[in-house]
Amino acid sequence: MDLKLEGIGHRYGGATVLEDISLDIRSGEIVCLIGPSGCGKSTLLRLIGGLERPAEGRVLASAAPAGSLNPLTYIFQDFALLPWRTVAGNVALVLEDHPLSRAERREIVADVLARTRLNGFAAALPKQLSGGMKQRVAIARALAVRPAAMLLDEPLSALDAQTRELLLDDLVGLWSRAPFTAVYVTHNLYEATRLGRRIVVLSRRPGRILDVVEIDRPLEDRAMGDPALDAIQRRLWLAMRDEAEAADRELASAR
Repeated sequence: MDLKLEGIGHRYGGATVLEDISLDIRSGEIVCLIGPSGCGKSTLLRLIGGLERPAEGRVLASAAPAGSLNPLTYIFQDFALLPWRTVAGNVALVLEDHPLSRAERREIVADVLARTRLNGFAAALPKQLSGGMKQRVAIARALAVRPAAMLLDEPLSALDAQTRELLLDDLVGLWSRAPFTAVYVTHNLYEATRLGRRIVVLSRRPGRILDVVEIDRPLEDRAMGDPALDAIQRRLWLAMRDEAEAADRELASAR
């Protein structure tokens, strides 16, 4: 699914949060959104997903591919699992409002659990899982509806570094086998350079697009410590740091 943002602006009360955001997100690519805290990254994700309507501009989407049960699907950092349901039950939840037979639901659940390496934990409850495994369940649940685009709001921020690296490997593997469209919000520059085909840098509030960094290297060929990726991370950090420092100066002068 292609997504197109045209002149997006948004306000909460009298505060302008986003201003003149225009961006094309091409089918099958992962676009990462970064920027200083409070710049409107998560708000922009909600506007893309239709949870809120922009005050200005519009979000356009191409037709979802055949078989997509839910064209736009979210993955959050807090997992959002029902504690009384098993792993399989949590994944099956998103299928219950669709006209599928029990056999079709079982087949879909089995498929996404296998793809996320959870097929041995179908009967486990969330309390029996590690944080990384809980997020795998959330990813499996998102994949179950065959989304045309996934919207990920800092999905790995609550995890330790080792678990985050493992899940990055999982996401790279899933994308390599079946490329999906994704908009990925993160504060973590390594995550952005590991996953992003393009990285969009937002300014301090009101969030505007400062820069768009493209990375041509295949996801499978990116690794921690790669000098080229390290250079991109430094460039991104300088842009974010300068914006954060400018925001602090503005706040201090307003006191």
